[in-house]
Amino acid sequence: MSGKDDFRHKAEEYKAKAKEGLGKVTGNEQWQAEGKTQKSASRFKQAGEKLKDALTPHRKPSGH
Repeated sequence: MSGKDDFRHKAEEYKAKAKEGLGKVTGNEQWQAEGKTQKSASRFKQAGEKLKDALTPHRKPSGH
């Protein structure tokens, strides 16, 4: 996974956790549900990137 993608997906996950937590504190069920959905989507993206990295052959640096 590239550094930018990793950072972006983690940021999305933390934002979703914050939204879910704020929804719990305020009693806003919509924010709780949206936070859970966004958190799951972010984790799914992270897993997909890891799988893609695992299946992509890594190139060896040339000896030049």
